[in-house]
Amino acid sequence: MNAASATNATSMAPAELNAADLAAWIRRSNELVAEHADELTRLDSAIGDADHGVNMKRGLASAVEVLDPVPDSPEVVLKKVAMTLIARVGGASGPLYGTFFLRMAAVSAGRRGLDLDALVAAVEAGVGGIVQRGRAEAGDKTMLDAWFPALDSLRSGADLRAALQAAAAAADAGRAATESMRAMKGRASYLGERSIGHIDPGASSTALIVRALADVVDGCAS
Repeated sequence: MNAASATNATSMAPAELNAADLAAWIRRSNELVAEHADELTRLDSAIGDADHGVNMKRGLASAVEVLDPVPDSPEVVLKKVAMTLIARVGGASGPLYGTFFLRMAAVSAGRRGLDLDALVAAVEAGVGGIVQRGRAEAGDKTMLDAWFPALDSLRSGADLRAALQAAAAAADAGRAATESMRAMKGRASYLGERSIGHIDPGASSTALIVRALADVVDGCAS
């Protein structure tokens, strides 16, 4: 991208995310997860139940459906996504992602849009919900190993576009870092040392979801 294009992309980036933007986030998440569903399942077959890709693909496709037409507030968008993922995504991921979006929805109540500060607060609440429900921490080889660095990048961002690009890169790095970790939670923990050498599927789907929001703000998705 040349300097003029970069300047134009920055000027077009929204200052806040409205309900339509959040719905676009879920559509883009659905696209990316569908593209990588087989990969997610392969990762899960090594250390889990071999169904993460199938479950996430089904859950996000259903979430896209319940957002047509798009609700008129961020809170309702996020709440509909949460309840759909809880109902349609199997295993631990459904409740964990559902809790994430429910906590985001609670923080978004009464808002017509989320600026960077509000997004940080919403993601903080969502990640806190995952911590509480999953009883995991950094280094346990879970989706939190992608969420934590993404959140740290959001906190230090100057504007939505730059913050989300940095968050997506941080989530990707967090995902990659799980390969050398020993799983301490979930089914993967039963493998002990044998879980080392495998990338965590939950961290992988998290990285895709963070990338999806960055794409929406960057204008790379409808």
